Amino acid sequence: MEEARKPASVGIKPLLRVLAREHEDIPPVWMMRQAGRYLPEYRAVREKAGGFLDLCFNPELAAEVTLQPVRRFGFDAAILFSDILVIPLALGRKVEFQVGEGPKLEPMMDAAAVAGLRDTIDGKLLAPIYETVRQVKSALDSKTTLIGFCGAPWTVATYMVAGEATPDQAPARLFAWSDPENFARLIDILVQGSIEYLIGQLKAGAEVVQIFDTWAGVLGPDQFERWCIQPTQKIVEGIRQQIPDAKIIGFPRGVGAMALAYAEMTGVDGIGLDWTYEREIARDMLQPRVVVQGNVDPLALLAGGAALDREVDDVMTTLGVGPLIFNLGHGILPQTPIAHVERMLKRVRGR
Repeated sequence: MEEARKPASVGIKPLLRVLAREHEDIPPVWMMRQAGRYLPEYRAVREKAGGFLDLCFNPELAAEVTLQPVRRFGFDAAILFSDILVIPLALGRKVEFQVGEGPKLEPMMDAAAVAGLRDTIDGKLLAPIYETVRQVKSALDSKTTLIGFCGAPWTVATYMVAGEATPDQAPARLFAWSDPENFARLIDILVQGSIEYLIGQLKAGAEVVQIFDTWAGVLGPDQFERWCIQPTQKIVEGIRQQIPDAKIIGFPRGVGAMALAYAEMTGVDGIGLDWTYEREIARDMLQPRVVVQGNVDPLALLAGGAALDREVDDVMTTLGVGPLIFNLGHGILPQTPIAHVERMLKRVRGR
C-alpha cells in the first residue's frame, strides 16, 4: 500500500495556510494597530523615541514595538510598525504628526502640486523601514508570519489633497470629480510608489502585505471602481510581476456590497472586512472566492464582557466554517484594556 502523503502545507505558518485557502479550526489571529498605545511597553518606547516619525524610522525601536504584542499575546502575525504616510514623505511632501491632532501635510489641491511630486519614491529615505522588516523577521519564531503594508493610493491621496483627515474626504473627492486627469496622475504616482515599497518589504522578509484603503467607503460605485479597485489591481499585478507567489490582503473599509467586486477584480488573496459588513453575506458570497479577515467591532473589544463574547462567537460561528483570519474590523482603540484582548484570544482559541 502506498504510504499516505502529508498535506503540502504541513509546516507552513497558520496564517499562510489560510491564505492558501485551507481551513483552520482555530483561525490565525492578529489585530490591526496591535502595536500601539493600549500597551504600556509601547508607550515607554514611544516616549523614548521622541516624535512618531522618529519611531517609524528607527529600526531598532520600530522592531521592538512590532514585536511587543507578539511576545505578550502570542499573535499569529506581527505587522510592521510604520505609517501609510511614509509614501508622501518619500515623494517629497512634508508630513508632520502633531500630538492629539493626527497627521498634517501641505495640502495639494491642483495640477501644479501634483507636478511638483517626485516621479519615484526615495528608496534611501525608506531604507530604515526595510531594515526594521529584516530585524523583525530575524526575531520571529517559525510559526509567526510577518506582515508588511502600505496605504492604498486613494486613501493616501485623500490625506495629501486635504492635508489632513476630514469627515468625508470631500477635498479629494472634489479634486477627482473636477480634474480627473491630474488626480489620475497623482494616483498613478502612488500606485508605482506602492509597488516599489511593498516589493522592498517583501524582499526584506515580509511574508504577506496588506493594502489599507481606510477611506474607500466614501466613494460611489463608479468612483470606487476607478480610484480604489483599479489602482489596487495594478499594485497586485505589479508586485506579482516580480514576486509571483506574493500573498496580499486588501482592506477596503466601509464598501459594503462593493466588496465582492473588489475581491473578484483586484486579485487579492484575502479581504479585510470592517465590523459593519454582514457576516452571512461574507460567508455566502465572499468566502467561496477569497479568504476573509475580520471583523470584530473594536468597540465590542473595548466594552469587553458578555458583549465581546457574543461578538467573538458570532464571527467564529458564521465565518469560522471557511478560510478565516480572525481580526478586528478596524484598529484596536488606544483605551482598550489588555484584559479584554486576553479574553478575546482565549475565546477564539478555546481555552
